[in-house]
Amino acid sequence: MSKSKSDSKKSTNLKIRQRRIFSESFKREKVQELTAGLYTVHSFSKLWEVAPYTVYRWIYKYSPQHKKGTVMVVQQESEAQKTAELLAQVAELERRLGQKQMQLDYLEKLVELASKEYDIDIKKNFKVKL
Repeated sequence: MSKSKSDSKKSTNLKIRQRRIFSESFKREKVQELTAGLYTVHSFSKLWEVAPYTVYRWIYKYSPQHKKGTVMVVQQESEAQKTAELLAQVAELERRLGQKQMQLDYLEKLVELASKEYDIDIKKNFKVKL
């Protein structure tokens, strides 16, 4: 049995993408959606099959807030303020966690004392439904 030439070679389908040209109104509309936060550049580029580099070029061209070469200056005072706010938030969350832990300890002790008082294993008989 000999293989024919068509059987021995696997067919390869090349996916050649057509060159697309987007209108200026389309680009402006999509840049507005991007700057409004409806898409990320990555998700937009996957959705429309456009290179991220091209998307950034559109943003620089059609967005008044985002110009190429814009430099963000980070000052020590603003970073210190941000750090202080985050530390305050952590302290507040730790305080709340501590309160919840105290409530939990109190309720566990209450169940333990009630079990001894009434000579019933309340934990075993009580089924929690979440």
